[in-house]
This record gives sequence, C-alpha cells and structure tokens, in this order.
Amino acid sequence: MIRCIAVVLACLLLAGFSSWPGLSSTLAANLVAPAGASPLLPAARIEAAYARLPDRSGTVTTSEGVPVFWRALDPGDYRMDYAWTRDAGDAHAVSFELDFQTPATPAPTPRGTVLLLHGWMMDGGSLLPWALALGQAGYRTIALDLRNHGRSGSGPSGYGTREAGDVVDAVAALRARGEIVGPLHVFGVSYGAATALFAAADPRLGASHVVALESFDNAGAAIRDMVPHMLEEDAGPLRERLTRRWLRWRIDGGVVDAAIARAGETLALPLDAVDVGAALADVTDACVLLVHGTADRHVPVSHGRALAAAVPQARYLEIAGEDHLSLPMRLDRLAPTVVDWFDAPACPRSALAAR
Repeated sequence: MIRCIAVVLACLLLAGFSSWPGLSSTLAANLVAPAGASPLLPAARIEAAYARLPDRSGTVTTSEGVPVFWRALDPGDYRMDYAWTRDAGDAHAVSFELDFQTPATPAPTPRGTVLLLHGWMMDGGSLLPWALALGQAGYRTIALDLRNHGRSGSGPSGYGTREAGDVVDAVAALRARGEIVGPLHVFGVSYGAATALFAAADPRLGASHVVALESFDNAGAAIRDMVPHMLEEDAGPLRERLTRRWLRWRIDGGVVDAAIARAGETLALPLDAVDVGAALADVTDACVLLVHGTADRHVPVSHGRALAAAVPQARYLEIAGEDHLSLPMRLDRLAPTVVDWFDAPACPRSALAAR
C-alpha cells in the first residue's frame, strides 16, 4: 500500500503540488481507496496459472450492493514446486517461482473449506500459492477479491469493518450454493487478516479456525507507522530515492494526522477507531492464530503483540527475521503450521510466543 502511496505523492509533488494541504489531501485520497493494484502483484502470471487449474469462479452481491468476486479450487495432488526470492538491492523486489501439476484424478471430498483474504492493493489471486498448498492438504479454498480490489465492485473502504460484512454475506451465498463443505476456516494477510478478525467476530460467519498474518491492531496507528518507514527506505531507482528524500522533508506527523482525519471524514469512519483488538475480543466461536514477523516495519510487530496481549485466548506466533513482504511468502516455514492449525479439533488454552 505505502509504496503506491509514495508513487502518487511523488507525481503530484513533482507536478507542483508541494504545499502542506496538497500533500495531506493526496495522502488522504490514497487512504480512502486503493490507487490501483500493487506493482508487486504478477497478475498476468497468476491468470496464466489459473488457466491450467480446474477452478470455479463467480460473483455474489452483498447486502450493501457490492459485487464480490470469488474463485474456488478443490483439493488435489498439485505437486506444487514453489520458491520465493528477494532482490538484495531493493527491499520491495520480492517475487516467487511457482510450478504445479494439474491433478490427474477427480477431486476428493474436501476435509474443510478455507476462505482466503488478501492484502491491500492485492487480490484473491495473490494467494494462489496458499490455495495450492492447502489444496494439497485436502482443503477446498475460496479466494475473495475484497471490495475495491480485483474483479469486485467498489464501496467505501472500512479497513476490515465493512469488508467483514461483505465476507459474511459472501459466505452465506456460497453456503447456499454448496461451495462451503465441511468446517469453514479463514486465512487472511495484513488488511485481509484484519478483515478476517472482524468477520470472525460475527457469529453468522460460522468459522471454526482463523489464521491472521501480520494484522494491524489499529488502522490509524498502522498508517502512522507505515508512512515514516516508507520514507526512510533508500533503495530503488534514483528518482524514487530522491523523491523519498524530498518527501521526508515535506511530510511530518501533522501531514499524516491531517490525512488520516480527512480520510476518516470522507469514509464516515474515524480510522483511529478501527480497533481490531476489540473485534478479536468478540471472537468466541473460532480458534485464532496470530502470526507476525519480527522484522516487519510496515506493520511493526508491536501490533501483533498488542493483539496477543489484548486477547490471551488467541495463540500468537512470531517468526524471526520475517518482514511484511516476506512473511506471507514463507510457505516453507508456515504452511505446515497453518495446516496443523486448521486440522486441530479444539482451541488451545494458552498463548504461544515463539521466537
């Protein structure tokens, strides 16, 4: 999210919109709705991969009138070959290599269904490696494009609050179509993780287990943490580096606070009041696993620790050395844990902190 905010800010700044109100307004606009898709999303590669898979897709309309796109993948022997890489010269240059086999036999009966919820400026296809890994473990997966993302329709962003209502409505419609088989589990990343926790607080969702990777604790606090981190980075092309240095001089806490306030007014949703911890405390029917990387500076690990401290009945796992971009890509480290979590017949009684 923040890299794309920086690009938009840079364009306006270089075009002459360098006043304090201009920067605040531009940042606010990018907090209200995503500015397109992330440059980290390899959409063409993902669609080419799905063309080889026996997936199903469709659209359901929520009670707010938002069309939500879904795509289901059944369990099977995909023989996935996956690896991720990072360019040492650019912290944002993260990519993955993925290959798989189309199953030669009919899909077995799913042992359960996992709902996949993506991050800001991504879409459901960005979680294809997770869909395949969970499919190999016997689960049907259903990836949603959240409102304002991918093939879904638009609506006021809610930083997980309004999106959770879309998720509950979509699940009800998919249950009626027979797409939800067995226990329902939810897997979310970042903005999708916050959405998962808000949705799980609604008993209508009927989720059994939830895995929330790198969720923020409070939306306003997360934005205040991300913007300075983005400006501190000194990697990438020369123009981006020079622009960030200029923006470090122009953007201070007052600009960010004003942007957060303006975005909240536009959305009729004070971003400092988007409290994921309060929603997590209301989750009574699902077993929740929180996961955060210790090197995360976009949404610092303090957010994960705050969520874990607020709700001791949730399990909490810290992954040493992983940041906001690398953590969701570490299927080698996380997939066995996630599968074990969804397989667990009951909720654990104590918190877990692994470093």
